[in-house]
Amino acid sequence: MTLDVQSILFLFLGGLGIFLFGIKYMSDGLQKTAGEKLRKILEAATKSPIRGVFAGMMVTVMLQTSSGSTVMIIGLVNAGLLTFRRAIPMFLGANLGTTATAFLISFKIGDFALPILFLGTFLIFFFNKKRINNIGQVIFGFGMIFLGLNTMSEGLYPFRDSQAFVDMMATFGQNPILGVIAGTTFTIIVQSSTAAIGVLQTMAVDGLVTLDQALPILFGDNIGTTITAVIASIGATVAAKRAAMIHVIFNVTGTIMFLIILPIVQAVVIWMSSTFGGDIAREIAYAHGLFNSVNVVLQFPLIAFYAYIVTKLIRGDEDIIQHGPKHLEPGLIQQPTFALEKARQEVVHMGSLAKENVAHSTNMLLNNDLKEGERTKRKEEIINDLNTHIMDYLTKIGVRSLNQEQSSMNSQLMHNVTDIERVGDHCENLMELSEYSIAHKINFSEEGTNELKHMIHVTSEAFGYALEALENHDIGAAMKVLELEGQIDSLEKEGRKAHVKRMNTGVCTGASGMVFLDMLSNLERIGDHASNMAESVIQMNQEIYGSAAGGNE
Repeated sequence: MTLDVQSILFLFLGGLGIFLFGIKYMSDGLQKTAGEKLRKILEAATKSPIRGVFAGMMVTVMLQTSSGSTVMIIGLVNAGLLTFRRAIPMFLGANLGTTATAFLISFKIGDFALPILFLGTFLIFFFNKKRINNIGQVIFGFGMIFLGLNTMSEGLYPFRDSQAFVDMMATFGQNPILGVIAGTTFTIIVQSSTAAIGVLQTMAVDGLVTLDQALPILFGDNIGTTITAVIASIGATVAAKRAAMIHVIFNVTGTIMFLIILPIVQAVVIWMSSTFGGDIAREIAYAHGLFNSVNVVLQFPLIAFYAYIVTKLIRGDEDIIQHGPKHLEPGLIQQPTFALEKARQEVVHMGSLAKENVAHSTNMLLNNDLKEGERTKRKEEIINDLNTHIMDYLTKIGVRSLNQEQSSMNSQLMHNVTDIERVGDHCENLMELSEYSIAHKINFSEEGTNELKHMIHVTSEAFGYALEALENHDIGAAMKVLELEGQIDSLEKEGRKAHVKRMNTGVCTGASGMVFLDMLSNLERIGDHASNMAESVIQMNQEIYGSAAGGNE
């Protein structure tokens, strides 16, 4: 078959586009089908490096793309939910998991691409259940992957008769460094090592690449895939940048090692092919699996060393947030006195996160700092999670036989949890108002900004005293909250009046007015919840001691 340059280009680029779309579409469908399970798998894998490797591998197999799993890992590190040290094994596992796609491509599934597409389409269009639609999306994306490969193969086939192309590939065989550079460059361009390896396998099946030429390109594909993690870490936290650098170091080190023993690698791959069967596409899949599995085995013991090196190269402090409860002990529920104290400590922990969110959301408000908004979102997720855990714990305590003091403490803590959870919600509201202001370029007058700063300061101080009162049974701190809450109410009323005057004189616009008043309202409500917490501490003290005179002054 003879094709002109335009037809070759259109078939290759069109096939590549279909292939990339198939990977993305299938990945999205898998994420919808699995829901939060993928994220929970990664979050749960922080206790052991071995579990981290398996978690990274499992998520990558489920997503069929190491790029997707590495971005998820970087996201968890950036959110402070995962240390970069615990992310390292997950990167190793992600590289290992991506070999599954190479093996799938090596089988002759492309002959069934069109029936697979029909099945996916049928599930998407002829069923109303969302889960079935998501499964249909996965199947449709799977078919698109192989349709894209077939289309690319058709476009690449004429290169078999091109002497210039044959000579160029021969150069890669003689100079493996050039092959690595070619593989790295192509993977960076298409942003997917899965796609790059798929193209390499297609070229090999069409007789355009021999095994000795393909291996260096394959190793380069593994370096190129690290660009996804690097891009995901741009503008991220210090920990996220360290995690991305670890990913680069791991794959570059692995490539160097395999280039040194390239003849041995080739011999092993040929032996595997003769033993287990398969064409050159399968041999590339064997080589890919060998590369990543051997790298995991050899570099796994170096995790601590890599972490040390990267910490020295990228200096700074990690902002780590512990996910889940720190103090709750289910075994203590049969001893209500001890269990209630553990619950109180957990409520204080939850309150400390809400206090940090007051700072994050208001810093975003004043400085238009989107990073602070991201921190607010992540901590709000943890606050909501703690709300569920603590309420369940307190409910289990409440069904036991409690004396009057224990019953009062249980009830107080439930109210405190509700107030803290609502403070978190108001912080999220402030963050969303700030996002709206940034997106719509809304600016406040100097006078309005100063009013907000003053009210933020008083509100933050009030909530800090409320938390101190709860943590230390401090009546003096609780009384300060009630005093400050009166100031917050006054500031909110004065701010509204002053803003109306600015509106009337044309200093402020209607759009800025809506946002400004909503911000004042959310700050005032944070003050209300701080007051509720302070009053509960005072009431509890009265029930125990018979007056408000107890506690720390």
